[in-house]
Order: sequence, then C-alpha cells, then structure tokens
Amino acid sequence: MKKLSAAALLVLATTAYAQPYDNSMTEDAIKKRLAPVGAVYLEGEKAAAAAVPTGPRSGEQVYQGACFACHGTGALGAPKSADDWAPRIAKGKDILLEHAINGFNAMPPKGTCMDCSDDEISAAIDFMTSK
Repeated sequence: MKKLSAAALLVLATTAYAQPYDNSMTEDAIKKRLAPVGAVYLEGEKAAAAAVPTGPRSGEQVYQGACFACHGTGALGAPKSADDWAPRIAKGKDILLEHAINGFNAMPPKGTCMDCSDDEISAAIDFMTSK
C-alpha cells in the first residue's frame, strides 16, 4: 500500500506541475495586445488619412446622409421649414456656406459630414433651402 500511495502521489505531483505551455505570455503575444488599435492624424501631417471627398454626391444625397438628422427634425434649432430658412437666406448664400463649412452655433463643421467637399455642402444647402 505504501508503494501505491507513493506512486499515486508522484503521478499527482507530476500532473499538477506539468501545465500546458501558455502562448499568451510570449513577447509577440504581448506586443500584439499592446499595439494601438487606430491612429490619429493632425491637420498638416504628411501621412494624414484625412477625409477625402468621395463625391460628387447630389445635394439630396448629402442631406439624407448627413443633414437630415437635425435639419429634417429641427433638432437643436436647426432650420427645417421655409420659414426657418428665410432669415438665413436673407444673409446670403456665402454666409450660409461659410457657417455650414466652419460650423455655427450648435452645428458642427460640415454638419459632421467630414468627407463632403465644399461643393457637396453647397449642393446640400441648395437642396434644403429649395424644399
């Protein structure tokens, strides 16, 4: 019985100690976990993956894709109807375009359509103000 106990103890000790190799702690695995998931490019950087216009899109396409959320619902005071647009149109198309491109009050620059060209923004203004 003593030999059986010693043999069983030896088997248990060997089994408990002989763990499978853990690949998650290799240098390559650690580097992979610590690698950045994205990149940030600042304006003016050579390698900037800046938003490049994908157009040309029509004013209606830009409106449906980027403008409708606010201008279709009037959210945050965004002009929606002809009455809302009238005082803004009176200031001139250049002012409307400047505000749309650079942002104004609660509206962010380009209304968050960062891949829209200035011509596409202008077309969206024409579409919204003609409705």
